[in-house]
Amino acid sequence: APDSGRHRTVVPRRVAKEREAAVRIVRHHEYGPSRVLRTEQAEPPAHGPQDVLVRAAAIGVDHADVQRRLGTFPLGAPPLPYCPSTDVAGTVVEIGERVTGIEPGQRVVVWQAPDAYAEFVAAPAARVLTLPDGLGFAEATLLGSTGRVAVHLLQTARLTAGETVLVRAGAGAVGHIAVQAARALGAERVIATAGSPRKLDFVRSLGADAAVDHTRSDWPARVREAAGAEGVDVILDGVGGPRLLDDVRLLAPYGRLVCYGASGGDSEQPAVPLMDLMGMRQVTGFTMATMARGAPALVEEGVRLLVRLVTDGSVRPVIHERVPLDEAARAHDLLEQRVSMGRVVLVP
Repeated sequence: APDSGRHRTVVPRRVAKEREAAVRIVRHHEYGPSRVLRTEQAEPPAHGPQDVLVRAAAIGVDHADVQRRLGTFPLGAPPLPYCPSTDVAGTVVEIGERVTGIEPGQRVVVWQAPDAYAEFVAAPAARVLTLPDGLGFAEATLLGSTGRVAVHLLQTARLTAGETVLVRAGAGAVGHIAVQAARALGAERVIATAGSPRKLDFVRSLGADAAVDHTRSDWPARVREAAGAEGVDVILDGVGGPRLLDDVRLLAPYGRLVCYGASGGDSEQPAVPLMDLMGMRQVTGFTMATMARGAPALVEEGVRLLVRLVTDGSVRPVIHERVPLDEAARAHDLLEQRVSMGRVVLVP
């Protein structure tokens, strides 16, 4: 039998009192503009024997949250009513009886916590990572799925030192981590695309050797000029849409394109002509769920790498704005209007 003294749920009196009352949660009951997001009262989330209960201090807001709210997410619209599942940093207040290695009072981040736009979240302990000392809660949300995606994309692309990397949408939550991680992992040249002068300056400040305005029709030519005659060795693309074929044609011989989303709003992705791959170019898709199922050891390696890069200062998570939980609609507007740089977080 487990040591009940070690694993028993421990709830300080002040926490127990807080949990007796209803807590705030943000949901939408229909698809549509940001105003469909509502702050509601709900019972605190229940947690099982292998789960932890976390009081949220910062909640990441992702472009996928916007697409799901609009009902345009490429993998399908979520069932209604819906509360986004995203990264949450906060403090553990309760643990399930089978949880080990995590204790109440610890600062943690939960990746892809269910019903995340809320004051409390419950999630499997396997999705919980304790935080390094000195890392703020808002910045820590980027140790969740967003930062992991950036590092796992580079793992999937098998980046080696001396190669040229192109990061599409380099000013975004994933992109700004990928720009820095690529540099830290030995890329000789990092090129980033962005859609405004402020964002172009931002990606340069992160270490991009070249910044290209992807709103210009000639952006592929400008990338090729920055990359050199051979082309780009690694391309990370979460934008998708018809211009994906431009990525393919920018690849150097043996180049690798990793596609991980469609933030550009086009759910229909183009077919890649076989002849465009004859230069030994490779195109692959990426999802966290598939990698977690098929290569758990590689996932763990990536998580350790991300923590090291953040801890030693090689990667600097950037927070664009901290928005009150009750103003979740404004947080969505920042992403939908494409003005944010780094990550937007909600603060309960």
